[in-house]
Amino acid sequence: MFKGIVVEKDAEGYRASLAEIDENRLPAGDVTVRVEYSTLNYKDGLAITGKGPVVRSFPMVPGIDFAGVVEQSDHPDFKPGDTVVLNGWGVGEAHWGGLAQRARVKGDWLIPLPKRFSTRDAMAIGTAGYTAMLCVMALERHGLKAGDGPVLVTGANGGVGSVAIALLAKLGYTVTASTGRPGESDYLRRLGATDVIDRKELSEPGKPLQKERWIAAVDSVGSHTLANVCAQLRYNGVVTACGLAQGLDLPGSVAPFILRGVSLVGIDSVMRPKADRVAAWERLARDLHGPILEDIATEIALPQAIDAAARLMRGEIRGRLVVDVNAS
Repeated sequence: MFKGIVVEKDAEGYRASLAEIDENRLPAGDVTVRVEYSTLNYKDGLAITGKGPVVRSFPMVPGIDFAGVVEQSDHPDFKPGDTVVLNGWGVGEAHWGGLAQRARVKGDWLIPLPKRFSTRDAMAIGTAGYTAMLCVMALERHGLKAGDGPVLVTGANGGVGSVAIALLAKLGYTVTASTGRPGESDYLRRLGATDVIDRKELSEPGKPLQKERWIAAVDSVGSHTLANVCAQLRYNGVVTACGLAQGLDLPGSVAPFILRGVSLVGIDSVMRPKADRVAAWERLARDLHGPILEDIATEIALPQAIDAAARLMRGEIRGRLVVDVNAS
């Protein structure tokens, strides 16, 4: 038996609870992992609270990522004792995820954890930080270099935003953070933001073309915010889009793309090929300073995850929530 969060939907409604789970109920997979840490991401908040159609089968153990130690393996790349990390692949949505003390998954979904990181470090980074790194790498592929101009990060207090600011600042970029919580300005400046603006500047309907402000942006918000970011990008600017906190829609214009040569790059982290994942984690090990993780991350125990998910959906969480699945 092991402990885990279980999401159920039946005649009694939608609910999440902490439960004792028989290991025989673990889904099919060729690697069994003793989970040490997981996290709470936006998707996990949706899954636990039921505020979005994230869970595709019931019952479900949520948690789109985890880090831990291999216990059993029939996969040629992994053996008992290996330390591994998993992000995405539909885990926590269609396949039991990481908010539990055990997980059984396909070995092809796992990557070795870089030696520089502990399993706690890995989840202080988590899917949010791994996604932020994918965004930064996409900006670099577009040709962005430090000194080209200011870079905007929206949703700055969230997990993606926090890590993106820290990474970009470490690489020498001048970073502006957009946030709905101006009281967190000191935190954002500690991460490396030079300027902090109120998200209200971007969240309302705007003109198709606006004053050129940013050479690049990392956006995790979507909707009017993303449309305004595109309208404010400088000539040949680029924005990476990886989230939809404000909405799925993009109520904008083609004007920035055809008159200023702006590029919009979509970032998928869920089904990313393994080679890209390994490259992103290697870059994180190189470019993300360890002390930053302590500022970004707050640790909670597994029994606190359900209440924390509700707070996450209310926008009350700063940075990353690391879940110690073995703490009570």
